[in-house]
Amino acid sequence: MTPEHPVPVVPTATYRLQLQPAFPFTAAAAAVPYLASLGVSHLHLSPVLEAVPGSPHGYDVVDHTRVRGELGGEEGLRALARTAREHGLGLIVDIVPNHMAMVPRHNPALWEVLREGPASPYARWFDIDWEAQGGKVLLPVLGGPVGEETGHLKADGDVLRYHDHAFPLRAGTEGLPLPELLDAQWYRPVWWRLARTELNYRRFFSISQLIGLRVEDPEVFAATHAKILQLLGEGVIDGLRIDHPDGLADPDGYLRRLHGASGGCWTVVEKILSDGEPLPPSWPVAGTTGYDALRHVDGLFVDPSGAGELLEHYRRFAAPQTDRGGDWAATVRRAAYKVITHELAAETERLTRVADRACSSAPDPALRDRAPWALRTALQELLVRLEVYRPYASVDAASVVTEEAAGAARRAFTVPEEGGAVDVVRDLVLGRAGAGPQAVELRTRFAQAASALRAKSVEDTAYYRYVPLLSANEVGGDPGRPAVSPQDFHAYCARVQRDWPVTGTVVSTHDTKRSADVRAALAVLTECPGRWAELLAGPLGEGVGAPDAQLAWAAWQTVFGLGEADAERVGPALLKHVREAGLYTSWTEQEAPYEEAVERFVAEGPCGPSGARVAAFRAALEPHIRANVLGTALVHLTMPGVPDLYQGTEAEYRALVDPDNRRPAELPPADAGVKGAVTAAALRLRARRPDVFGAAATYTPLRAEGAAADHCAAFARSDEVVTAVTRLSLRLAEAGGWRGTRLPLPPGRWTDVLAPGRHFEGHARAEDLFAALPVALLERTGGPGGQG
Repeated sequence: MTPEHPVPVVPTATYRLQLQPAFPFTAAAAAVPYLASLGVSHLHLSPVLEAVPGSPHGYDVVDHTRVRGELGGEEGLRALARTAREHGLGLIVDIVPNHMAMVPRHNPALWEVLREGPASPYARWFDIDWEAQGGKVLLPVLGGPVGEETGHLKADGDVLRYHDHAFPLRAGTEGLPLPELLDAQWYRPVWWRLARTELNYRRFFSISQLIGLRVEDPEVFAATHAKILQLLGEGVIDGLRIDHPDGLADPDGYLRRLHGASGGCWTVVEKILSDGEPLPPSWPVAGTTGYDALRHVDGLFVDPSGAGELLEHYRRFAAPQTDRGGDWAATVRRAAYKVITHELAAETERLTRVADRACSSAPDPALRDRAPWALRTALQELLVRLEVYRPYASVDAASVVTEEAAGAARRAFTVPEEGGAVDVVRDLVLGRAGAGPQAVELRTRFAQAASALRAKSVEDTAYYRYVPLLSANEVGGDPGRPAVSPQDFHAYCARVQRDWPVTGTVVSTHDTKRSADVRAALAVLTECPGRWAELLAGPLGEGVGAPDAQLAWAAWQTVFGLGEADAERVGPALLKHVREAGLYTSWTEQEAPYEEAVERFVAEGPCGPSGARVAAFRAALEPHIRANVLGTALVHLTMPGVPDLYQGTEAEYRALVDPDNRRPAELPPADAGVKGAVTAAALRLRARRPDVFGAAATYTPLRAEGAAADHCAAFARSDEVVTAVTRLSLRLAEAGGWRGTRLPLPPGRWTDVLAPGRHFEGHARAEDLFAALPVALLERTGGPGGQG
């Protein structure tokens, strides 16, 4: 490797720190000695480049040339890196290639575009449709129609001000009267409600405050990555996490370019894989950030029969008022229709315009003469039927935009002849018709729209409408099939070890809707669905009126999972829940009476006297919750891949959706407890014996023998370490315990890392293996290949 590209370093384990003004680089540096002692190899930092002042997350970047001043600036980052190196740690940094903050007064590049228009050298940076809106950038910032807001729009020298907004004035227009002044600009300030249908720039999902970047342009890539690449080249940072690559025009090309520019550093991508979907094999990355691992680890602790019974109870409890009875696939489809015609209406219209141009300019006459409404319908009907986030150039698009989807889309047309628009659109999207720039743009924008639609309809809508088991409603999850059998879990791990052995794995992140420990508690409900239903049908419903049954079910599960009825945390989470669901209120059409009813219910019900009943119910299940919490942690830390620990999760960590899960970390935790001991033991073992877990390691499922064999999930890493955990412990207890079940071990003498005085050889009786804890971590200390 050249001096500019040091030899890539692969972490053994990373620790995610959520940087913000309340937790800057100095706070991270203060935590370094503790984190080094914990056993991780790298700190994983949230975005470090200049962001909107006060941002609690940093994903709203405004300047790629500077390290964020509120965190301590570049010197603060370099000082953190030096401190980390002194303690044997490196740095992994999150980067945001897809978008920037739409805040002109803080975004120098955007300021120049608004001042100079399409002639600005920065105009190529942003994904703006200059042919729409009369060649002006629509700025949805006004609190009402412009005629009602003119009193708040004022020229101040060469700046237009609106409350705390500031926009540049086009040169020579400073002295014009307000109406002429507004007409003369390269932008058009409008009522924020117009964003839904009129916006003419690509955004992050439906967030108009984040404008899309065109990093497919080599000059834009170079300008927006120069600082990060400098820090990589100088050894300040060692690797990268790529935020939302699915929003890019060409993820394949971007990742190839980044791989070459970074010297092939360890890189993981926030790619959400649907169930059974492989990561594109041509991508030059280490793997994903790990949501696919999260789904499999969580599912291992879900009882499949109990999950089905819980669903039936949910349907009886909530069906009259919920999203048509509680069918997952139907819920997703309805959510997709709602999103594509409402939140993403502007994106759909732009896609329709591109499709119309592609058809009109196509050399094949068979593609022409398609009405825009027919193209729009075809696009919508195909998009809502995609079962993954998007197609890629390196993957056969026909496996994503399937013939089955096309057949169903055709049936949406009342006149069969008009349904031919579906074939026209599909052929263009698949590259079977048209090779001109309009066809290429259609394929690109179709893929980008597909990823936004999938994220908004599944993650941000359906997960809040279909709630029989809240722990299953996590990014990358499949609430329709929440359980994962040990056999399927082992098959998944074997594929990871074979294909992506140093991919990232997670169980809690800054984006999870509930932390791993909250989800672990909720999974126990699949082992006692009848008792849960009785609790909700009886005492919890007396005298406490919920505005709708679906919310009541979700609210009670929320306080059960959290373990405390803290109104300051539960209230905002449930308000977000009902707005995201969009059934009775939403972010943009808020129904005050309904939201007030939600607030009253939360205060009087889950966070009122009845909350004590849930606390008592949870307390009775605490040993089984503990088994899930410890089992989840140990499996995550020892399965194939590079585990990423979210801040504070080495101790028991109960958090709800953001912003609850983005509070500044307390490091070290006040009381790490048993989970802290298990976590530290596993991390230190990984650090001490990296080859046992790394790219050249092996993964071997171990099968217990006996009456309770299905309650023991176990595997060996390189025949040197064995992980064994108890699953479905409540069902196990009800069935009479282990009853002589034993776990055959690979040859050698084995010592329990969690209790070094305990040794096993040949096999371990489950009663002995799990006598002290519901989990065991064994290391070979004698025999073939052992250390003894």
